[in-house]
Order: sequence, then C-alpha cells, then structure tokens
Amino acid sequence: KGGYTGLTPAMFANNVMEAVDEVGHDVWCLHADHLGIKKGDAEELSGLKELIKAQIDAGYTSFAIDASHLFNFDGTDVNEELEPNVRATVEIANYIKENMKSDFGLEVEVGEIGRKDDNGMILTTPEEAVAYIKALNANGVSPHLLAIANGSTHGNIYDKEGNLIPQASIDIGLTKRIVEALKENNLSVRIAQHGITGTPLQTIKEEFPHGDILKGNVGTLWQNVVFGVLKERMPELHDKMLKWTLDNFRDEAEKKSITNPDQIFGLYGKKAIKQFFEDIYAMDSATEKAIEDASYEEALKFFDAFNAAGKAAIVRKGMGV
Repeated sequence: KGGYTGLTPAMFANNVMEAVDEVGHDVWCLHADHLGIKKGDAEELSGLKELIKAQIDAGYTSFAIDASHLFNFDGTDVNEELEPNVRATVEIANYIKENMKSDFGLEVEVGEIGRKDDNGMILTTPEEAVAYIKALNANGVSPHLLAIANGSTHGNIYDKEGNLIPQASIDIGLTKRIVEALKENNLSVRIAQHGITGTPLQTIKEEFPHGDILKGNVGTLWQNVVFGVLKERMPELHDKMLKWTLDNFRDEAEKKSITNPDQIFGLYGKKAIKQFFEDIYAMDSATEKAIEDASYEEALKFFDAFNAAGKAAIVRKGMGV
C-alpha cells in the first residue's frame, strides 16, 4: 500500500510521467528498486508478484530483485550457499519476463548489503559473483546489473556521538577484482553500486571504475534534501514529523545505543512520510520549487562525479535512438 512513502506504483509512475513531459525527456526508464526477498517462501513471493504486476501495469521498465538475504549457511560449496538466492531470483525474473510486453532492465544482488558478523562486514567475493551469474545464466536469466556487498551501507552514516559523517567504507579494490573476475569468465554484467549517500564525490569521480560501475543508488540523499527544505520552509511540519519519529522509534534506537534525536530522525524519519502524506503533498509551490532546485543541484554533482555530463549522445547511439 505504498510502502513508507504512501505512493502506490501507479501514483509514483504518474508523477514521473508528468515530470518527463514537463522536462521533455524522450529516453528514460522507470526502475523498481528494490524488490526485496527475505524468506523466499510461497506467500512472500506471491505478494511480491502482485507488487510487480502493479508496477508493470503502471509502466515500469526496469526491476531490481534482491534475494541476497537468502543464503544457505550449511552449504558445502559456493553453489549450495547461493542456491536459495538463485532459485528465488529465477522465479521472480521469469514472472517479470512472462508479464512484460517488451524488453526490460534487470538488476540482481549477491551479498547482503551491510551484513556483519563478529569480524565486521561480510563482503561479496569474486567467486560468489561469478558463481551467481553463471547459475542465473544457466537458468535462462541474464541480468544487466549486479549489486554486491562491497562495504557500503544503506542510509545515513553516523559516528559514535551521532554526528553525520561521510561514508568511506566502500572497498574499491574488491569491486575491481569482482569486475575482472566477471570479465575473465565472459559474463556480461556490470555493477550497481548501492548505498552511496554520503560517499565523497571525489571518491566516486577518481576511484570508482567508471564503465564497470554503471549505476549508483543515492535514495537517502533525496530524502535528506526534502527534509532539509521542510525544516527551513515548513518548520511546524518538520517538527511534527520529528516528534512522531522520536515517539515511535526512540526505544528501538536506544536498543542500538542511539540517543541523538537528529540521528534517530536521520535513520527512521522516512517512516514519517506516509504518516504526514497529505501535509507533505499540500506544500506551497515555493517550497516545491525549493526542493526541485536543491535536487537539481545535487544531481548535477553526481552527474559530474560519474563523468556522465555531456554523454547523452553516447547513450542515444547505444540505444539506437
């Protein structure tokens, strides 16, 4: 029912279509990111298929399947360990294929982003990446993008005192080794870099293997932009959202030794969006324009960091349009 944003696939797609018409884009995609699978049982997969059908009916053209949570810890080799992920991914990919009337983009994931053990983050290995894509290919699934666990985490990053800090944990060397292993095995898939909100733009520009990392996820950034504008231009609404978040998530946060109100809001504030849906979408045109301007400014920074500025002609040529 719209997740934490309150937007159904049809509502979100309509908003995107209106923006596309207003701006004048004629080449674009609407990506469903991400379709998470945590149990892999029949009930969960059935519910996910209902969501995907609604997305397809709304005009979505690309899909990200995340079954990375499914991992057989008792497996005797990498193929047995990844089998639950492969099985669920293949089932959902085939469902999309059966219901789409045209080609579509497909992203898959191996290695749970942000998963930790007593030794720290558990990262995807080149062996896992190769085995995973080979298994999908053997089952008739050929994804365009592969998301990996390479040290990033979703959401905002904070220090022990609750201060927002840059994310400097992405293992660029590991990412390059995974890319090379895929290439050595003639596997045609590139990397989707999840969780780069807070990653220094200079790191993205100078250290990311451009052309190999084809996509970067910065969802939390846009949330931060909106909340920042609301705090400045609609302080009463921002305060209500902050209070609601603290009332509902303070106990959960304190179990993780998180007490800073700003950090609690930065981690859980997105849950307030649906609660204050009508208030947010009743904002005046000046506030809406301020959000658009701030978003545009941030987008330009990422276009530059990914060396994407001025590359539209290359994209058009590659797509034959």
